Amino acid sequence: MKQPKHADGASIPGRRLVLLRHAKAEPSSDSLPDHDRPLALNGRKQASRVGMALTAAGLVPELVLVSSALRTRQTWELARGHLGGGGGKVKAVVRDELYVASVADVLDLVRDVDPSVKTLLVVGHEPTMAATAAWVADKGSDEGALAQVRVGVPTATYSVLHAVKQPWPEWGRRSASLVRVGRPS
Repeated sequence: MKQPKHADGASIPGRRLVLLRHAKAEPSSDSLPDHDRPLALNGRKQASRVGMALTAAGLVPELVLVSSALRTRQTWELARGHLGGGGGKVKAVVRDELYVASVADVLDLVRDVDPSVKTLLVVGHEPTMAATAAWVADKGSDEGALAQVRVGVPTATYSVLHAVKQPWPEWGRRSASLVRVGRPS
């Protein structure tokens, strides 16, 4: 697998974990199970902008773990279509356990990722995506980003964690720097 690159083409050492909360979904209703809620029209637009934002930030993943909920799968598919030329080559795996995941569940999945993967995207739900970012964030993290994930993140928001030396099996509490929280406009 290729090393992640800066905008200037230089390789970025280490590994990056991108935690994405799904885009805006239709409201809950008695007639539709939560797991089957689709994206709202605004959520579809958000998801497309997420793909463009990830590309612009140099965060095109090599592997994506996606919750089995309809809104997360739709978020990924719409984002994937806007990843520049790299979206079609990205391997995505739908994981049922991400639908009701805890921080520990997310980290168990991260720790099982192939060591050749340098940028991993997880598409899931709140409060777990923000809580995972807060849990993993070390003392070198961006203070504004850390403040945001401590209170939760809006729909279509992604948190970027970076570790220079930790292989995936060693990711855990305070093991990576939270370098940014992004939300496309």
